Amino acid sequence: MHTPEQTRIQQKLTKDFLKQQVAGKIPIESIDDLRSVLKFHEYRYYIMSDPLIADAEYDQLYKTLERLESENPQLVIPDSPTQRVAKGLTKEFPTVQHLVPMLSLENSYNAEDLLDWDRKARELAKLDQIEYCVEPKFDGASISLVYENDMLLRAATRGDGVEGDEITTNIKQIRSVPLSARFSEYGIQLVEIRGEVLMSKASFKKYNEQLTAQNLSVLANPRNAASGSLRIKDSAEVKRRNLEAFLYNLSYHVDLPGAKEKSNALDKHSATLDMLWNLGFRSPVKEKKVFKGIQAVIDYVLAFEKTRDDLPYEIDGMVVKVDDIDLQDRLGMTTHHPRWAIACKFKARQGTSKLRNVEYQVGRTGSITPVAKIDPVPIGGVTVTSVSLFNEDIIREKDLMIGDTVLVERAGDVIPYIVKSQAELRDGTEKPIQFPRNCPVCSHALVKPPEEAAWRCVNPACPATVVERIIHFVSKDAMDIRSFGDANVRKFYELGLLSSIPGIYKLDMEKISAIEGFGKKSIDNLAAAIEKSKQQPLHRIIYGLGIRYVGETTAKTLTNAVSRLKDLQDFSVEQLLTLEDIGPKVAGSVFEFFHTPDNLLMIDELEKMGMVLSNSKKQSLQAGSLNGQTFLFTGTLTHFTRSVAEEMVEANGGKLLGGVSSKLNYLVVGEDAGSKLEKAKKINTVKVISEQEFLKLVEANNA
Repeated sequence: MHTPEQTRIQQKLTKDFLKQQVAGKIPIESIDDLRSVLKFHEYRYYIMSDPLIADAEYDQLYKTLERLESENPQLVIPDSPTQRVAKGLTKEFPTVQHLVPMLSLENSYNAEDLLDWDRKARELAKLDQIEYCVEPKFDGASISLVYENDMLLRAATRGDGVEGDEITTNIKQIRSVPLSARFSEYGIQLVEIRGEVLMSKASFKKYNEQLTAQNLSVLANPRNAASGSLRIKDSAEVKRRNLEAFLYNLSYHVDLPGAKEKSNALDKHSATLDMLWNLGFRSPVKEKKVFKGIQAVIDYVLAFEKTRDDLPYEIDGMVVKVDDIDLQDRLGMTTHHPRWAIACKFKARQGTSKLRNVEYQVGRTGSITPVAKIDPVPIGGVTVTSVSLFNEDIIREKDLMIGDTVLVERAGDVIPYIVKSQAELRDGTEKPIQFPRNCPVCSHALVKPPEEAAWRCVNPACPATVVERIIHFVSKDAMDIRSFGDANVRKFYELGLLSSIPGIYKLDMEKISAIEGFGKKSIDNLAAAIEKSKQQPLHRIIYGLGIRYVGETTAKTLTNAVSRLKDLQDFSVEQLLTLEDIGPKVAGSVFEFFHTPDNLLMIDELEKMGMVLSNSKKQSLQAGSLNGQTFLFTGTLTHFTRSVAEEMVEANGGKLLGGVSSKLNYLVVGEDAGSKLEKAKKINTVKVISEQEFLKLVEANNA
């Protein structure tokens, strides 16, 4: 933010530069002032939405700076306005770890949910009333930015919350993200801030109009437009989309060496938003409000919902945060979400349409999903034409018929579903929906286990399940074979080039090169990605196998229990049930998978193809490791970041817990430890140790 005096100085410099520009003689000695002027006008345009000069005048000054830097390359600095522009294409987006995990927020959908959440927070904090900060819940793509010594160091997507894709080059194309910010004025050396990238309604409309003029497919909605932009390899295309970024949370910071007192801006969440705004970020300072007590929050949320359509960008709710930062630390977090914040989702958008047909999709586990095909209906900025009906029971419960007028809603403003049919509008032409009893793809008889709602195709050779299993195996969260994709899997299968998961590693590249669109570079990229996937860690392989009920977290649990993949063949259902968070359904599914001959043959074949099916981490740490000891960190760590500390635990065979309990062996305490320390003192089996003692423990176990 600029004071009136600073604004006056910048305007005077601008006028002087524009006069010198006309005369063609802006001196090289003025290059720093020229950069300052351009940054000032970027701020006025992209943050304040209140430009003071015409676009053409800005472009003239920008081109002059480009010329001066080109003639004097030794004077180029990292945060110059010209350094946003990348040269060429980004080859890949490496995975990076967030300094602090990006957790999801707990959701509420009504006042009762908020009242209950407030009650729990007050009980935990032992307070009669809590002060809350309320701000919009932006409907975009989450990002994490790291600044060190006032310079933008790194930008990343949310990813799985622990790791994300590094997208610094693309984020630099967003003018509302400063390349440098004076965090040092607040005593901060390193900081991680969280935010949301979005596309305004106006930019979305304009961009889709451009696509239409070029006979290209339009984008579905602003949220998808923003999310899909972050990993585009051509940064020039990212720039063309005119994205914006709101920054709304200071998740982690390290003080400057020698800083005696922390800034007051770090005491309250609302104050950190003001700080970000003053540093040149677009934060929700105009939209945020601070209230004492939850009832005032509820009143504000209800009032704000009525004005949501007046905003220039899409939101799908409000976020309520405990304003006091120390109290946030005391409340802490679960393994899934912070206890000090909650998302209050707005009522879902609705629309009416005609149910014209029902199609049936076959998933990778053989489950049959009915999908309603309806007349196009716009709901919350998205045109809905297909709605999942989940299973036959839903069709019967909602009394749906072909030809019905149906009420459609987008749950959480995202996933559409049919609320009900309007039976009173039927005219007799409607037809009952006949759920198939044979697979719509392979005609094999469907089965429905008594304890399940879904009908299934149990034919292991069903083309639909084979293709879906392969698609899952090559997906980003599994083997991450990036040059592969749904379309290529289907194409290779249809052409007879691919028929199983092991077949991925036996693809005939010479035959693929004969397919239109597959040049040498595409072939080389595909072959390299396939070869690289052989080195993926075991938990990704287990997840990629598509074992029913086994998600990413369960895959890691299974990995930690074995040295080799085939070791799971030796586990009984009872032994599987002893593993953390594995219940009867999961245990039964895992047992069945590893006692099915075809699956064991597939694993053998993958190993012959060069896949690493051993848990190298577990094998290398069986001796001299932390031997399954459990750890939890609390307070501010000064010797290392929390993520580094947690990596050290896992790298040495230890386990991390999300809270204090009798299962915890060690609580590692940093500065300003809160409620976790007090709770740990009451449990005799928990050892409370310092950071130095933790380091000695690791060193001793590796001696």
